[in-house]
Amino acid sequence: MDDKAARFRALHEGPGAFILPNPWDAGTARILAASGYPALATTSAGMAFARGVRDGGTGRDQMLAHCALIVGATALPVSADLENGFGDTPEAVADTIRAAAAVGLAGGSIEDHSGRPEAPIYDHALAVERIEAAVEARQSLKGDFVLTARAENFLWERPDLDDTIRRLQAFEAAGADVLYAPGLPDIEAVRTVCSALSRPVNVVIGIGGTRFTRDELGEAGVRRISIGSSLARLAYGAVARAAQAMQRDGRFDFLDEAMGFAEIESFFTPFEAQDLQPR
Repeated sequence: MDDKAARFRALHEGPGAFILPNPWDAGTARILAASGYPALATTSAGMAFARGVRDGGTGRDQMLAHCALIVGATALPVSADLENGFGDTPEAVADTIRAAAAVGLAGGSIEDHSGRPEAPIYDHALAVERIEAAVEARQSLKGDFVLTARAENFLWERPDLDDTIRRLQAFEAAGADVLYAPGLPDIEAVRTVCSALSRPVNVVIGIGGTRFTRDELGEAGVRRISIGSSLARLAYGAVARAAQAMQRDGRFDFLDEAMGFAEIESFFTPFEAQDLQPR
């Protein structure tokens, strides 16, 4: 585990930007690993969809069991979407960081979204205290753990770039390793955020209508690019459209786009069944 965490941290230290894709089960984790990615990250939405519920509809124990399955599926480092730490208090966040490390995760993110529609973003002071508690928990671990702090303003109808930067700077000062503001509207906003921080910045692709390339983001100062639920939404969308077309038209044209059985199995044959057990 120390080796995985060290490898994950080292990815954040080089020039340019690397892509951190988000599987939602063991099969997709192995496909992404076989495609040459150096690390993986979980997606809370993808996990929820796989369980047949909406995003945010799973508890911490379910999330940790899911993360353990992803960790056990490949030899790659895995970072987890730990949502808001599954509790409002700094103590709850610290407990979640320790529990995440215990299932073999190389890192994880904590967001400042409260989950309450009437007050979706934690007060600044509490948000910082929560990251401070996460940092303290990380420092108490025997091994390394890459902590990402998220400022969620742009996802919850608070498009305040100045406040977002203030929060990210405070999270950086508290000791977070990576800073992340999902939903930034354009490349200039990305560049402004990166220039205001000295630690690695993560940008997610697939939120809203913006489309950046890896080279554009790297030039803007981004170090890590995640995909969030985008691949899961692509897969579930394809299934939904095929199912609707079958029911409506009685046709099976989707088979023209289906990957062959042998090609899919080629991603899995190097592994034994016991490798899928969480560890």
